[in-house]
Amino acid sequence: MQLYSDKVMDHFSNPRNVGVIEDADGVGEVGNPICGDVMKITIKVEDDKVEDIMFQTLGCGAAIATSSIVTEMARGMSLEDAVSITKKQVAEELGGLPPAKMHCSVLATDGLKAAVDDYLIKQGREPIAGPILSSDPDFDPHGDEDDHAE
Repeated sequence: MQLYSDKVMDHFSNPRNVGVIEDADGVGEVGNPICGDVMKITIKVEDDKVEDIMFQTLGCGAAIATSSIVTEMARGMSLEDAVSITKKQVAEELGGLPPAKMHCSVLATDGLKAAVDDYLIKQGREPIAGPILSSDPDFDPHGDEDDHAE
């Protein structure tokens, strides 16, 4: 049985949007102390839309794949839509994740939310993403079976 979907393996082996936007409008840096994964997402915003987005991730294959897919999903979205991307949507877009790796999708969405809120705060506006990381009521850092996206 294959642990990861072909799409997870593709995004791990050929990640999209890797790097840093040097003059980024928003920067989100998040980490998970349990697994040690660290992500940095940088965004360029135009007309309240994610015009450009890049990531740097130090972590496992699932962390890299979820970072990659989140950048593809968020590009071109309004800021409100981008912060509404859920961990389940990320996992589904990747063809599923093992339960023990669902925390990677939470980290990726939290990195995006942190970047959007950083942008808004720099603009003197109210953040829209709110508290991050364990704010998701379904978040289980240990990857409980109930956390698996079908």
